[in-house]
Amino acid sequence: MHGSPSGHSANGSASGAAGTAPADGAITAAPDGAVTDIDGARFRSVLGRFATGVVAITGIEDATGRPTGLAANSFTSVSLDPPLVAFCVAHTSTTWPRLRDVGRLCINILSEPQLEVCKRLALKGGDKFADITWTGSPGGSPVIEGALAWIEVSVENEHVAGDHVIVVARVHHLDKHHEGEPLLFYKGAYGSFA
Repeated sequence: MHGSPSGHSANGSASGAAGTAPADGAITAAPDGAVTDIDGARFRSVLGRFATGVVAITGIEDATGRPTGLAANSFTSVSLDPPLVAFCVAHTSTTWPRLRDVGRLCINILSEPQLEVCKRLALKGGDKFADITWTGSPGGSPVIEGALAWIEVSVENEHVAGDHVIVVARVHHLDKHHEGEPLLFYKGAYGSFA
């Protein structure tokens, strides 16, 4: 899933200028104040304790006229004036290059029963929208049936950040769509409120 696990789920230790980090996992700073290497597995494990919702970012490919999308759990509101949101996409995404220039995208806030939608959009290749029912947003991007809400956006800026790109997007239209519980991502797994 995009925007997830460079930020979610793992284990390991950090090493400092004088050796390994304390057993409690504290980060050791080098003499110049820079943070030393952090094991990716430990990074994911610790950050995986922050529960997030899951969104589907959808659009209509210019080249084919077909719907496509990707799933992400790194999504947030950024600004009320102007209305901005942000999400993160891995550099390894094969879908984002096809979405970034479509004009209008739709961010669908997925509901708990939509785990299969999330999994389908996380796949590489194939018809990601096979068996996914959708209608068009005002700008024509896919609003997925069963999503809790949708937000139609256009890309304002992209900021390279390590192995991901942070996408800041301007909101043009938005609405509630269905009632229900959100699909959650926590400790490397999907679930819902108990």
